[in-house]
Amino acid sequence: MCGICGFVGDKEEKKTILSEMMSAIRHRGPDNEGIYQDEEISFGFCRLSIIDMKTGNQPMFNEDRTKCLIFNGEIYNYRELREELQEKGHVFSTGSDSEVLLHGYEEYGEDLLLKLRGMFAFVIWDSRKKRLFAARDFFGIKPFYYSVVDGHFVFASEIKSILCFPGGKKEVNEKAMELYLAFQYSVLEETFFKGIYRLNPGHFLVYENGKTKIQRYFVPNLEPEEMDDAEAEAKLEKVLKESIKRHHVSDVEVGGFLSGGIDSNYLATGLEKGKTFTVGFGGEDNWYSEISHAEELKKSYPLKCYSKIIRKDDFWHAVPQVAYYLDEPSGDASAIALYFVAREASRHVKVVWSGEGADEFFGGYNIYREPDALKWMDWIPTGGRRKIASLAEKMPDMKGRDYLVRAGIPVEERYIGNAHIFSTKEIRELLKHNKDILSADKLLEDQYEDTIDLETMERMQQIDINNWLPGDILQKADRMSMANSLELRVPYLDYDVFEFARKLPLRDKIRKGQTKYLFRKVAGQKLPDEITKRKKLGFPVPIRIWIREEPWRSKIRDAFTSETAIRFFYETGVSQSLCKPSN
Repeated sequence: MCGICGFVGDKEEKKTILSEMMSAIRHRGPDNEGIYQDEEISFGFCRLSIIDMKTGNQPMFNEDRTKCLIFNGEIYNYRELREELQEKGHVFSTGSDSEVLLHGYEEYGEDLLLKLRGMFAFVIWDSRKKRLFAARDFFGIKPFYYSVVDGHFVFASEIKSILCFPGGKKEVNEKAMELYLAFQYSVLEETFFKGIYRLNPGHFLVYENGKTKIQRYFVPNLEPEEMDDAEAEAKLEKVLKESIKRHHVSDVEVGGFLSGGIDSNYLATGLEKGKTFTVGFGGEDNWYSEISHAEELKKSYPLKCYSKIIRKDDFWHAVPQVAYYLDEPSGDASAIALYFVAREASRHVKVVWSGEGADEFFGGYNIYREPDALKWMDWIPTGGRRKIASLAEKMPDMKGRDYLVRAGIPVEERYIGNAHIFSTKEIRELLKHNKDILSADKLLEDQYEDTIDLETMERMQQIDINNWLPGDILQKADRMSMANSLELRVPYLDYDVFEFARKLPLRDKIRKGQTKYLFRKVAGQKLPDEITKRKKLGFPVPIRIWIREEPWRSKIRDAFTSETAIRFFYETGVSQSLCKPSN
């Protein structure tokens, strides 16, 4: 686990430039660092030592030093791949998981990627071909950013590192801002910084002869099929058990984040006598705390539970730090709670498990029950439902109004993911530069076209897997854990787990109004009923209350009436949004 950065092309004072780029991401890897520079490339590596702490440093070379690697992540099946490659004649000089990428790339080229089980963002330079190869894991667990500045290909684990490269401009990408106001996270390939791009999940990149080529190697589409109940339950139990075992590979202690929810509790049962970490909100807002729920597991398993109470002032004082580590805006307040629980965990362990991905794979979000709730309007022809929705929109806010509106709008137009802040109409009223705004549903048009044969709930699920999961959930998980020099592992986001989950029929995800039906059955073999039957809460944060209290209400208002804000936003539109009642 680490931070990586570098550039292709010669540059004056390139050692100083690389040093500054590495300094910007040293929090990702404070244990060790390494550099490699020649006339063609400059590679920097900041290491958080987890596997093969003595000989696993990078940059790393193959036998004849014609290929150079820097790598961020973990390859959990590296021992099996190592044996396979040794049988083919490859000679290894370390015991690290990193080295299998070098020899694997020599042997299989880009086909190596589908053999990997883990999380990764890595770069390999081929000095003979003058070719740079970069790849990002299937679901977007680990980040990779790049830019071309004055003819130099520049890359890094975080945007702030690329901004250290001379010649780059800190210019706002207003298209990213437009869609952020809809999604609450940065959704485009081009980031909030003009000219700086993210390599999307399941993609690889080749930079050669001054040209960049990007190709997708993995598409996480759902392909449901009928399954026998008993067989499905047995298969899920087996695949989860194997993934948890795989994610235990480490030369240091592994702990776990623990909430009151089923996902993290199920993982914690695999920690044996391990350490778990939870946060809650104190003072007058104790009812937002999940600490008591999280500690219920101690009755059945010998875990050592650490908890942290976050006070209101602690929360607000952390906002600037969290914003710095995120690089791009995020409307997800749970990022701050995640920052605190990662900070607490980093005092005790270097690796934690976390439950990201289970809701997306197994149908855990409460919104996934919506299609069932709206089906009572299915008997009305589409045109009739649209007219009812149009009339309902003009009605005063009253019980049943939203139901009629949503029931009359096709899923392609009403659902853009688990978060939806402003409509296109509202964005136009907020932003001054509002010509040619790309609507959220237009952005997702092709993705929805790919889901045409799925049930409505599954279409929503696939939209979340491809957008919400990497753009919000995994982005904040990586940044907040790495801000505290902590490796975060996500056992549910395993290739083999998804290969099973993608085939689950709808009834194994939502049944009789219960979300994550099959997963709850499997988890129930290890967890008490009060945990497996608990309603999905998310990461509860009392920010909706706090932003309406002084002094923070005034501070927020001042920020949105500042000179910078006025450059982008209409004052009237912002004022009306600030006055909106809490949902």
